[in-house]
Amino acid sequence: MTALKEYQRLECTGLWRDTPDAQRREVIVAFGDATLVISDARNTRALAHWSLPAIIRLNPGEQPAIFAPGTDAGEALEIEDETMVAAIAKVHALIEARRPHPGRLRTVLLGIVLALVIALGLFWMPRTVIEHTSAALPHVKRQEIGLAALADMTRLTGLACDAPEGRAALARLSTRLLGPGGRIIVLPEGLDATAHLPGGLILVPREAVEDESNPDILAGKILAEDLRRQAGTPMADLLRHAGLRATLRLLTTGDLPGESVAGYGETVLAVTPRPVDLAKLVGRFKAADVSSTAYAYSVDPSGEAVLALIETDPFRTTSAPELLLSDTDWVALQGICDG
Repeated sequence: MTALKEYQRLECTGLWRDTPDAQRREVIVAFGDATLVISDARNTRALAHWSLPAIIRLNPGEQPAIFAPGTDAGEALEIEDETMVAAIAKVHALIEARRPHPGRLRTVLLGIVLALVIALGLFWMPRTVIEHTSAALPHVKRQEIGLAALADMTRLTGLACDAPEGRAALARLSTRLLGPGGRIIVLPEGLDATAHLPGGLILVPREAVEDESNPDILAGKILAEDLRRQAGTPMADLLRHAGLRATLRLLTTGDLPGESVAGYGETVLAVTPRPVDLAKLVGRFKAADVSSTAYAYSVDPSGEAVLALIETDPFRTTSAPELLLSDTDWVALQGICDG
């Protein structure tokens, strides 16, 4: 038997010398279970036994191969047989694979930890930078960025409706419903429902203005969209679209590259409005001194799905203390896209 299962017996000839100055002699080399047996080629008398694990090759990569029984040994064995050379190399490879490697586990663990740190950084840092930047921006800068996104969106919707008489009525409606920080923008096409942009910008489709018979219905759509804006993260959403590099530039210089908002309009136009909390919507109607009943029935003519808006309408049995829009303003607003 030999040290390798694939060989029942493995022998070859070689040239051996027992000291550096001795004459080389032909020998028989036998691959054993744990040793390499070197015997005289003429009478088969054993001359030396070399431990297989201790054997070293003195000329790696060269032919014929020259081996020694150890680092300080004077003996040397020259072998040309490729099968024998490969068998000795395989034994050494197996021994090396089974040998403990104290530093390998440490290296693997360090590699895993480093990979986790990098992955965590790639996942956590962009989100943190975007959230921090979004929270740190003043309202004026938010509205500036929102208007930049609107300019990109007008490629698809056309320019905002801006007839002078309607613009004045829209400004009064915006102040009444959204306060000084908000702004209502009417778009002529491409917008199927209300939407919003950073900076308190509420986007309204032309049809929502022209096709409604009651300004209270339009008010309800605007108030509901403003609740969606407050419940969402419009600035952070836009910065995620812009990317980390653009966000870092905004954070460090105060300017967002104009090209970073390109294409964001498509994202906004594709959003389906989410349902809003009816209790909060009732509160917004009350704060704006607007009746919620007309809007409720426009959402559900049966009234069942919006019963809260009807039953808790603060002006269900009385008129609002202040008219939302005069007839003149309402007519002007409905013609805002005709200018």
